[in-house]
Amino acid sequence: MHVACLPGRWAIALAISLAIPATHAQVDAVSGASPVAAADSSRELPVRIIPNIPPAAEAYYSPDGYHLIAQVRDPDAQQSGDARIGSALTYIFTEDGKTIRRINDRGQDACSFFFPDGKRVIWTSTRDNMTMPLGNWSDPKDYPQGAELYSSDLYGKDIKRLTTNAWYDAEVTVSPNGEWIVWTRVIDGNADIWRMRSDGTGEQQVTFTGDWEPGAPFYLPDNETIIFQAWRASELGKVTPTPMTVFTIKADGTDLKQRTFDNDMTWGPGPAADGRHYIFTRIIDGNNHELFLGDLGGEPPRRLTWNPGFDGMKSFSRDSSKMVFVRMAGDKLKALYSHVMDLSSLKLGPENYKGIPETPVPANAVLVTDFTVKRQ
Repeated sequence: MHVACLPGRWAIALAISLAIPATHAQVDAVSGASPVAAADSSRELPVRIIPNIPPAAEAYYSPDGYHLIAQVRDPDAQQSGDARIGSALTYIFTEDGKTIRRINDRGQDACSFFFPDGKRVIWTSTRDNMTMPLGNWSDPKDYPQGAELYSSDLYGKDIKRLTTNAWYDAEVTVSPNGEWIVWTRVIDGNADIWRMRSDGTGEQQVTFTGDWEPGAPFYLPDNETIIFQAWRASELGKVTPTPMTVFTIKADGTDLKQRTFDNDMTWGPGPAADGRHYIFTRIIDGNNHELFLGDLGGEPPRRLTWNPGFDGMKSFSRDSSKMVFVRMAGDKLKALYSHVMDLSSLKLGPENYKGIPETPVPANAVLVTDFTVKRQ
């Protein structure tokens, strides 16, 4: 699904596509996840919680590997009256929890990202459209149509509005060379991937799809290839969990390639700096959300988390030596909090970049034949 950034990426996949009952007594109102036993640290690489930070999701590292940007629950955010509809604003904080500051002070915010020079950030907000119907970040049929893209400095100053329309713009990231912004736009209920220059000029539509709903786009290290997930709108609510397939495509809309070949939910593929690996969330053992390391070269995924609850909303540091993710674990943590895992032993850094590999088609592959990219 679009899995539209917190609250969307957080709430849609947990509340809609995974068919989690929103009325369950033990379910967290926003995440849809249940408090459960602690993770098995004996099977995981070293993990630590980021202290002093309120519930937050979908954090991304600054190039300095110390600061992060994320959507943080905030009582000053525009309120809908529905606890399942997240009320979050954009914050920058440090991974030791010693510094936290708010970037935007009104509306409701979704995804955010650092520019690679570390001097500016980009974020999604309804701040200039607060008189429009608020919508529901958790409902693909009712996304906030006032969600726009903005850039600012690291203190929320020098704000520049990059999009101006009555559509939904979110799931935004920046190419490694800082020249391009890529994001998901929803027009009349149809999602597609778009890109534009870092100053907001030169908007270009990358995909023109029908039943398929692409989202969560990231540029790979070559600054030409975009990795993303896609799901069929016709399967939403009918197949649980919703199957999500990973694809890559050139930024000019050519060279579409299927990268996963099963009916599993491969949710939110976040690329490593080596151009080969990516992290994603998958549901196993009923309703257990775990993080895996995928391989565009075709090797089987490696399981990274061993927590009988929710792990997701993850991203690498710029050198891929660690990842930040959100976790629910234990009865005392009834919300999702940011954690950091040390991945340095996996050697996923830019020094191991050897180009973007081809993915061999395995035996018994589930081949996608109905995903078309048509230009109007």
